[in-house]
Amino acid sequence: MSTVSLTAKYRPQRFADVAGQEAVKRILSRAAAEDRIAPAYLFSGTRGVGKTTLARVLAKALNCETAPTAEPCNVCSQCRQITAGVSPDVIEIDAATHGKVDDARRLKEDVGYAPLNSRYKVFIIDEAHMLTTQAFNALLKTLEEPPGRVTFILATTEPHKFPATIISRCQHYLFKRLAQGELEAHLVSLLDREAVPYEAKAVSLIARRGAGSVRDSMSLLAQVLALGGTELTEADARNVLGLAGQDVFFGLIEAIEAEDGPGVVTVLRQVLDKGLDIGFFLRELASMWRNLFLLRQAGEKALSVVDLPAEEAGNWLEWAGRIEAAHIHACWQMTLEGQRRVQTSLEPALALELLLLNMAYLPRLLPLQNLAACAAPAGATGAPASGPSGPAGQRPASRPGPQPGGYRPQPVADRPGPYGQQPPRQA
Repeated sequence: MSTVSLTAKYRPQRFADVAGQEAVKRILSRAAAEDRIAPAYLFSGTRGVGKTTLARVLAKALNCETAPTAEPCNVCSQCRQITAGVSPDVIEIDAATHGKVDDARRLKEDVGYAPLNSRYKVFIIDEAHMLTTQAFNALLKTLEEPPGRVTFILATTEPHKFPATIISRCQHYLFKRLAQGELEAHLVSLLDREAVPYEAKAVSLIARRGAGSVRDSMSLLAQVLALGGTELTEADARNVLGLAGQDVFFGLIEAIEAEDGPGVVTVLRQVLDKGLDIGFFLRELASMWRNLFLLRQAGEKALSVVDLPAEEAGNWLEWAGRIEAAHIHACWQMTLEGQRRVQTSLEPALALELLLLNMAYLPRLLPLQNLAACAAPAGATGAPASGPSGPAGQRPASRPGPQPGGYRPQPVADRPGPYGQQPPRQA
């Protein structure tokens, strides 16, 4: 089969074909059908979720020969020109390379001309957050009151970089990451169209690695299929993408539970020798601790929310009963807090080794009963606590409170001394 640019080969050409974003699709389709088009739109969201795709589909729906219509026909000359990217009235601009004020001024001049052979003149500005401040200021009046039959579509991954004056002139739509199930369904439809047999675990693995991005998931799928096998298997996906299997995590949890430092190092060496993705390994490790914590606290009731295969759920449920809940919770928190430190470290392998050894020897480094005590507020147990002022039962000396008139006595260490003399130091 041909695996060249799956994203281009299967780019959606209708609103109904776009994966996810149901609310945005419904609003834009209805606006095109009723010919109620805003002067400017702002599409924001993470990469690969359909911002530019929906912008092109909207441009076709506005200029289709059957317009106003809720869906483009993709047959007429206008639709074909926009699909091929040669329509003179649908202009796509990359703000990363054309984001200066001179480019904005030329754009204002182009806006003044009427569409050549289409109903609407559509300007699609990709990566619009790369526009300079001067370019944004030059476009303010144009975005607010463009000429008739002209609309702007600004696509960005960083809407926080937009001036508030620009956002107030646009209809802002937030594109969400796709859920795991939606990504899996989209990948399965592609595999069915390509007539490629597949294992469900492999599809789930690629969708999880895609992290809500359709384009990333399709690129990873093409990468695995480029291996040339007759079937999409979980083993091929792990080998190509550098992902750890469940045997690695079972070995790791066994070494941590036994406080076996050399065993932890051995498992880590296997991870590094295979060239596995450390970032995704940490994400999977955090997911493992999360599942163990829920299973430890709720037992079989948590099986419906941990999203584990039936053949593995029993093993994880058994492991959850063998480790203290405080230990699991502490390891989960350490993993989440250590992800950025490991990935930004000058020695990520050593940083990851330190993190895993801290998890293994945590009961020795910090008794688990202290973990709960650290989390509980002072006096929550009802027992008298001894403080630095004296033994239990004695109240510490109260500090002087505010005096009448709003005066608050200043501690001795904070009072300024005479010039040339050091202030008295508290014991």
